[in-house]
Amino acid sequence: MSKQHSSVRAYGILVHDDRIVLVRSALAEHDPPLWWLPGGGIQFGETPEQTLEREFAEETGLSIHSPRLRSASADTRRRPNGDRVHTVRIIYEVSLAGGDLTHEVDGTSDQARWFFLHEIDTLNLAEYARHALNLAQSK
Repeated sequence: MSKQHSSVRAYGILVHDDRIVLVRSALAEHDPPLWWLPGGGIQFGETPEQTLEREFAEETGLSIHSPRLRSASADTRRRPNGDRVHTVRIIYEVSLAGGDLTHEVDGTSDQARWFFLHEIDTLNLAEYARHALNLAQSK
């Protein structure tokens, strides 16, 4: 019997010196590799802003500050096992506070990288991330 799950996640758009930081999915099934915004699931008791700080440190090695709410979206999908997942994504714009770019080990992403903004159109970018970036660039 299939189940239903809900997930609330927070992601950050970090643009610095005309470059954006993205992380690559660790799943080998994504060919070409899938890129998305740093962020992830909000843990029990965390605020979305605390999630951003934790996830940026885990996935990129960078510290951030000044989160500004940009948008929220929701979608549903079916997992291969038949379960249905409802995901709510809260998107923030953030500023760089410091740190050195590093890759996550044993996580959902396996590489963090800076891209020039003009390069993102050439990437296999997660749909939610492309939508969020289009909104951010149209402001």
